[in-house]
This record gives sequence, structure tokens and C-alpha cells, in this order.
Amino acid sequence: MRNIILSILGILFIVGAVFFAQKIIDSKKRPKSRSAKVIKTVFVDTVKNKTIPIQIAANGNLTAKRRLELYSEVQGIFKGGAKLFKTGEKYKKGQSLIRIDASEYYASVQSAKSNLYNLVTSIMPDLRLDYPEIYDKWQGYLNAFDMSKATPKLPEITSDKEKYFITGRNIYTTYYNVKNLEQRLAKYRIIAPFDGVLTEALVNEGTLIRQGQKLGEYIDTSIYEMEVAIGKEYSDLLKVGESVALSNLNNTKTFTGKVSRINSSVNQATQTITTFIEVADPSLREGMYLEANLDAKKEENAIEIDRGLLQEGDKIFVVRDSILDIIDVNPVYFSDKKVVLKGIPEETVILSKSVPGAYAGMLIKIYQEKKNSNVLSNTAASTAKKQQ
Repeated sequence: MRNIILSILGILFIVGAVFFAQKIIDSKKRPKSRSAKVIKTVFVDTVKNKTIPIQIAANGNLTAKRRLELYSEVQGIFKGGAKLFKTGEKYKKGQSLIRIDASEYYASVQSAKSNLYNLVTSIMPDLRLDYPEIYDKWQGYLNAFDMSKATPKLPEITSDKEKYFITGRNIYTTYYNVKNLEQRLAKYRIIAPFDGVLTEALVNEGTLIRQGQKLGEYIDTSIYEMEVAIGKEYSDLLKVGESVALSNLNNTKTFTGKVSRINSSVNQATQTITTFIEVADPSLREGMYLEANLDAKKEENAIEIDRGLLQEGDKIFVVRDSILDIIDVNPVYFSDKKVVLKGIPEETVILSKSVPGAYAGMLIKIYQEKKNSNVLSNTAASTAKKQQ
């Protein structure tokens, strides 16, 4: 009986202890935690409206302004010259680029010249008897005739009788046949029309060259052109002769060019206008890729900021009493990284670097430089204490 009483008391004691502990737990009050207010530090700038030059960015490859594609108009064996016909070989104006063996054709030209000489010689007795007044003129022509040189021009006809006589002896026909052969003989030798470099060589010395065959390419290395496509909205702003700043991809070298030509038609597919920029520099090479900045126009009372600072709906963040606000702006030009804005009041404090998660009404703190700081004073800390 005693054990039963002790068991019941033990059970009651345990139940009472559990009930009492639950009361203590329920009566305990937890203090509500306060969330710390995060004040972000921002970089700002003060608006100073000024004249912003609008520069149109473009790019393209350089090509030689003067280029000569070499084709053969005759057939023969390629003869070697003073210089090898190889890529990169430099030539001066007047030097032979290609010489084709013309010995056989040269013999036929000499034969035709001999026929002309014989024809003129055959009419000299008749001229002495019937036209003594023109005999000396034609005799002088024969004396000046040299088989090793180009055929001299026929004497000028002074009367109808002389013209009929010379024409009837077939002298004119023979003369122009000879001149035609001499013109073709000159095509066996291709001469450099300007100082330049051979950029492509498709034949070697000793090979048979056929009529119409491409032999190579020859360019003038003193001046180059770059073709760029410019939006049609700037067609009335570009002018021939304007200076253009050029640079390579690494921005390690800069060059100065000028607008040499502007196409008058608009590309229907891209709605752009082809513009040619002329540039000269000893370090340039054909095919080099350059970037150009063309001065199109100037916007007055405007500022230029990073494109990342422009919010959706043409708005930007401004700072008013350590609190962010947002205002409407008027973007007038976009480049790859910058945007030109108008309509911002003078001395307005704007963000100079984007702030993640920024919103109108956000409490911020302006970054203060230790030296030479011209930005507004920071009152964010005192404002935060008042709000607490």
C-alpha cells in the first residue's frame, strides 16, 4: 500500500513540475529586435552644363587609295628584270614591274615599219616632178625616220591634192597599222605608274603568261582610305575635309585623317551613308583595323554621363538632403558607353556611379574625399538618429 501511495505522489510531482515549467516558458517575454538601417555611401557629381561635342564612333579596315590590279593583255614568256616579282617588293615610278618576251612580235612591228618607209620612199620621185612644193617636207620625214625608235608622225597635209595623192598610195592605212602594232608592243612591258609595293604576285619568272591572266596587285603605300558607315541622321552634319581622330584597337597609336568623300545615296538595308576617311602615315598598312571618332555637331547646355546611370523612362537619380530622388531628363545622343543629356538644372547633385537597388526616397551618405573635396556636406548620420 505504501508503494502505491509513493508512486501516485511521484506521478503527481512530475505532472506538477511539467505544468509549472510550461507556465514559466509562456510567461517569458521576448524583446523585439530592431532591424539596423543600412545607409549606403554613394559617389556624386555636381551638374555643370556646357557645350558637349557629339562624336560619331565608327570603324573599318584600311585600303590603299591607289591600287593597280595587274592583268596581261598579251601572251608570252615572263622575263626576269632588275627586281624579283615577289610580294613586298618596292618599285619606283617608271620602273618595270613585268617584262614579257616580245622578240617575235617586235620583228613583226619592224617589218610593218619597213613597209611604211618603203611606201613613202616610192612616192618621192612623183613628188619631185608633180608636187615640188611639198617634196622637201616629205624628204625631211624620211630623214627623221629611225627604225629603232617610235614611228614619227606624218607631215601635216596642206592641200587637197596632197591629201588625195597620199591617201591613194595607202600611206595613211599603213601608218596607222604600224602605230597600232607599236601600241600593242608597249603592252609587253608593264611600268609602275607610281611609287608603291607589290602586294600580290601570281606568276613567276619563266612562266607562260596568257592573255587576260591576272598577274598581281600593286598599291601606293603613301596614302590610305577607310570606309565607314554613318547613320543617315548625321548626313547633313558631316562635311568633306573635316578632321577625324583615328586609333588602333589597343589605343596605343593615334592618327589624324580627314573626310575625303561622302556617298550621296543611303543604303536601304542599313539606312547608313558610306563615308571615306583619308589618312597617311608611314606605320600604316593595308588591312589594318582602325576606330574613328567623327565630330558631327555640338550640343549646348548639356552634360555627358555613363549610360548605366540613365534609368528606364529617361530618368536619373539626384541627391536632395541625403535622400535619393529621381527626375526626368532629355537624352539627345547615345554612344557605346556614354549618353548626352539636356534639361538638368545647374548645380544639381547627381549620382556619378550606379548604386545597386537604388530607389527614390532611399537614405544615402555622400562619399567625402579627404583632400580637395567639393561635394555637398554629409548630414545622413544626424538624419538617421532623428528618425530613430
